Amino acid sequence: MTENMQIFGNTCLRICSVFGIQCMAIIGGSSIIGGIEVHKAAILSGVAAVAQVLQRLAIAFADDGVLTKAELDAAFSGSTVVEDRSAT
Repeated sequence: MTENMQIFGNTCLRICSVFGIQCMAIIGGSSIIGGIEVHKAAILSGVAAVAQVLQRLAIAFADDGVLTKAELDAAFSGSTVVEDRSAT
């Protein structure tokens, strides 16, 4: 498998992970609040989390037309700025 396909597969799995993490976080909270069905709250929360990651990826791609591994990692860590770690 080529490196690009490995990166694509890893990114898809990470997006699924973000969805799952956010869903699990909301399930407990939605059971406390009345009037919200648990599955609807979980889906909405997961979709919102994935949308935030995709937005960060789009911003990084729009900057120079290339997504680096550092930019991918920054998008999943909640940052849009790629740190230069070579100085440390």
